[in-house]
Amino acid sequence: MTLLRTILAELIGLFVDDGNLAILCVAVIAIATALAKLAPGSGVAAIGVLLVGCPALLCFSVYRGTRKR
Repeated sequence: MTLLRTILAELIGLFVDDGNLAILCVAVIAIATALAKLAPGSGVAAIGVLLVGCPALLCFSVYRGTRKR
């Protein structure tokens, strides 16, 4: 049972190394999608959310990673 749990944890770790980063990326994508769907003609704003939000999250994650070490 412990072996199976370890294997599953490693498999999940391959795809999601930083859980907060993954959750926040999904949130940024959801905000951009909601903006594009709920406000017709706001495709440029949705693209702006993605272009600013995702790199900002990545920079924040890298900053947090360097602070921990």
